[in-house]
Amino acid sequence: MIANAPATDAPVLELDGLAVRLGRRIILDSLSASFSGRAIGLLGPNGAGKTTLLRTLLGFYPPAAGGARVFGRDLARDGKPIRAEIGYMPESDAHIANITAVHFVRLMGELSGLPTAAALERAHEALFYVGLGEARYRKVGTFSTGMKQMVKLAQALVHGPRLLMLDEPTNGLDPPARKRMLELVRDLRDRGTSRILLSSHLLGDVESVCDEVLILKAGRIADSCDLEAERQANRSFVEVDLEAPSDEFERALATLGCEVASIEPGRLKLVMPDAVTVRDLWAAAAELGVGIRRLDLKRDSLQDIFLRAMEGNHGGV
Repeated sequence: MIANAPATDAPVLELDGLAVRLGRRIILDSLSASFSGRAIGLLGPNGAGKTTLLRTLLGFYPPAAGGARVFGRDLARDGKPIRAEIGYMPESDAHIANITAVHFVRLMGELSGLPTAAALERAHEALFYVGLGEARYRKVGTFSTGMKQMVKLAQALVHGPRLLMLDEPTNGLDPPARKRMLELVRDLRDRGTSRILLSSHLLGDVESVCDEVLILKAGRIADSCDLEAERQANRSFVEVDLEAPSDEFERALATLGCEVASIEPGRLKLVMPDAVTVRDLWAAAAELGVGIRRLDLKRDSLQDIFLRAMEGNHGGV
């Protein structure tokens, strides 16, 4: 059902100053980034430009400036071969209500270039894979929201794409159905036969599936990161509330090797190196006679990265 793993060493996705204009509005503005992960998360609030980027990669919107490459192929020159290697699960419903699920998925396979017999065989396989084997002869219009989402996933998979683009795949799902959808996406990622580009406004979905993340805000790149590297770094973050501001205490923390940022007077956020412990912070405060009201130790998460991006603070802590 799924094609062989990509043989090329080219990045999955490269953006080179990509800009998209709809009418007089600039929707995407000067996007430049490169991603090679198994699963790339496209994250941002509603209206950030996530769906526009997906549709641009599919050839629906021409770039106003710059360009993009998918597996090394240029979007402007190689649009048709790029689309042949993509499976697309749209955010909104795009099914034909009055035909059966297997008929619909077979049709989408044929539109993707499969011969009729092969498209029918793969339609059965795809529907069993997503858990709709017993319902494949029912009309799609009778399906629940969760079942319709699974049909959309099945039609995106049917032709064995090298790149699977999922736009809000858990949209409208209840907790059990959302869990099942994310399990399927992780399974597809771990098979290594299709790379995944997952667009979502839900931090949890992206963090549970993706190893690289592109964060958009108002059509621009707010941040991008290698989540796997962030997890391996496993940095310790500490928030400290002092009884009174103390420049001397901040200098002492820097001497210990901590990265220190003052959030507001008397409130600090810092990253501790491996050799420094919370006990060392208390000892430095005691030596200087600095009172600590609160000390909160935590690990960095996608939520922290996202919030920093939304605040426009991409560097430091």
